[in-house]
This record gives sequence, C-alpha cells and structure tokens, in this order.
Amino acid sequence: MDFGRPQQGERVRLRMRNLYILPTRFGWLWLAGTVLLQVVGVQMQSNGTLLLSFLMLSLFLLTLHLTHFNLQGVELGCGEPAPGFAGTPVAYPIQLRCPGCSEGVRLRLAGEAAGGPLSLAAGEHALTVTWTPPGRGWQRPGLLRIQTTAPLGLFCCWSRWHPQTAQLIYPARRAGPVRRLAAGSAPLDGEPALARRQDGSDDWRDLAPHRPQDSPSRLAWKLLAQGRGEYAKRFLDHPEAAPLLAPEPGVPLEAALEHLSERIWSWHGRGLSYGLLLNGQAVAPGRGVLHRDRCLAALASCR
Repeated sequence: MDFGRPQQGERVRLRMRNLYILPTRFGWLWLAGTVLLQVVGVQMQSNGTLLLSFLMLSLFLLTLHLTHFNLQGVELGCGEPAPGFAGTPVAYPIQLRCPGCSEGVRLRLAGEAAGGPLSLAAGEHALTVTWTPPGRGWQRPGLLRIQTTAPLGLFCCWSRWHPQTAQLIYPARRAGPVRRLAAGSAPLDGEPALARRQDGSDDWRDLAPHRPQDSPSRLAWKLLAQGRGEYAKRFLDHPEAAPLLAPEPGVPLEAALEHLSERIWSWHGRGLSYGLLLNGQAVAPGRGVLHRDRCLAALASCR
C-alpha cells in the first residue's frame, strides 16, 4: 500500500483529499470473519451469532473513522537541516502540528526503514527522520510517508509528501592522498605545530647536560671554561607554516574531494590550522568549527 499522489509545497495539511486509507491484512481477516459469522447465523438462525457479527462489523466501521482522525488536520513542514556527510545516515528535521491527539504515527523516507510509532499530543512537534544521502551538494531527502494503524490495526491511513528544503551534504570522508601547499602563515597561538618539536638547528632553545653522542660544536665551551660543567646547546627548527590543502593531482575529482573531507575533519579534531585551495579559490588558513564548516561547504559545492 504505497500509492497516492505525493503532496508538494513547504507545508502541507492532511485532509480528506490527500489521506488514503485501506484495511490491513488483519482488517481483511476481521471482515472475512464477520461475513462468515453472518452466514453461519443466518443458516443456523442463531441470534447470538448474528449479534456477534453485527458487533464486529460496527467495530470495523468505527475503527475506520478513528484511524482516519489520527492524521486528519495534521500539518507537515520542514525544519532547518544541519549539514551531514554523504554515505552516512543524517537526520532531517520535520515539524508536525497536531490539532488533537495522534496515536501510532510513523514517519519514513523512501528507501529507509520506518521509525517507531509515536504518540503525539496536540501542538507543535519537532521530529527527525534519518536518511542516507548518496552524494554531496544540496540534496533533498525524497518522498516522506506518514502513516498510522492505530487504534486496532484494522486500517492503515497514510499520505505522501515531498519535503522542499534541501540539506547541505559534504563529501564522504575517505582517507587518501592530499596535496599540501605552502601558505606562508605560521600556526596560530596555542595550537600544536605541524613541525617536529625536537632538536633542530635554527634557534637556540636551552642548555642540557652534555651527552656522548652530542657534537663538540654544540658544547657550551664558555661554561666549561668557567668550570660550571659540560653542557650542550639545544636548538629548535622553525615550525612549519599552516599549509593549504588541495586536490592531489591525478586523482579523480570526487575521490580527491573525499580525501580532502577526511583530512579537514581529522586536522580539525587535532586542533591544527589549515587552508584550502580549490578551483583557483583559496580559503585562508584558520581553525575552529566555523572554518571547518566553511572548507567542507566549499568541497560540497565544488563543480
């Protein structure tokens, strides 16, 4: 039972013309049992059997209206979807406004598993449905189905709607080679440097007790001459400037964007600064959530 004209628009209100209802398998079985009792009651002229069949038929017809009333007047709308990554489940926000109590409400996007039944009181409700975007860019989640079988499961009432708000989807995160270009700016204060924090040869840093493997050129001769012991000078290399990340040459564009996506996410987690060079446009080195999202958005909209 997945037919019916899908609704369009930013918001849609469910009513007689866009709600569909049919008996479930249990409902058809219930109706067949009612007919069977009618036949048996007439043939045997049993008032008790006939009474039972009329009670079952009355309950069947009452359930038809109760199930329909669960969705009658419900309004559907979109929230503001947060960005996500391609190939991984992301949440899509749905706004529901119920005029009364709605029981057994289920939401499902095309190709995805239905969520659990919800009992919604009258008023506004912010819900989410999960879907897996196949690619990057501004994507719509597809057809949304809302349905209920409450209260007795004899009928299924449903409607279908195309949410209009697109969701920004970043490229999937996949480890791989990334080109690093010099940007000419040093790491920001307080962040770990990309260069090794070990002995180098550029800047004098400190004195340490002399070790046999130290070069004689690093020995602090002045201190030794003053009789203050053998000490060796320690030096540190200049830290490497924050690089610009760019697609690796020779790698297909989509694969290169996925490698960049993984690298940006990884470096953000390590607190490093970085920039981005993509299609001749550069994002200056920086760090933080806003900078990360700006770089990922550039990857998502790359042509």
